[in-house]
Amino acid sequence: MDLNQLKLSPHTLTALYKNLLVNVNDPGCAIEKPVEKTSWKFLGENRRNILIAVDYTETMHIPDEQLHFLINLLTACKLNLGDVAVLNIHRYPAADLASILSFFKSKIVFLFGVEPTALSSPISFPHFQVQEFSGTTYLFSPHLTEIEHDKILKSKLWVCIRRIFNL
Repeated sequence: MDLNQLKLSPHTLTALYKNLLVNVNDPGCAIEKPVEKTSWKFLGENRRNILIAVDYTETMHIPDEQLHFLINLLTACKLNLGDVAVLNIHRYPAADLASILSFFKSKIVFLFGVEPTALSSPISFPHFQVQEFSGTTYLFSPHLTEIEHDKILKSKLWVCIRRIFNL
């Protein structure tokens, strides 16, 4: 038998092409919406539901120098990488805040060099303003690259972190 003359039942077609539209006129065929599954790749274990969003083009997660700086910040807060999730949003250009929060269940979100509006956030706020919204605490600041070499920016960040974690 020639493959071009192979006939498949609507049920078999539905089973083969689960995420595609099939013949809507056949009552035996189920129509399933395509499911978009985002496989979030992040650094850390997210044990304390703290999201750290960064934006770096050259690395998967975060450059080594900034990672070292971040680890020092976390240590000062009595935290470690296991407590947080570091997400490089550059890898997810279509990501929005709602889907990120839904997955990570974040109670605290640090946006290092990531504009809140870039994630379709319903709110916008300036650097170093601790912002509460819908049960989540946000802090928007410049990139870690800028902060680690500037004492004034470091002190502004530290004041905000102390406020967030009651240190």
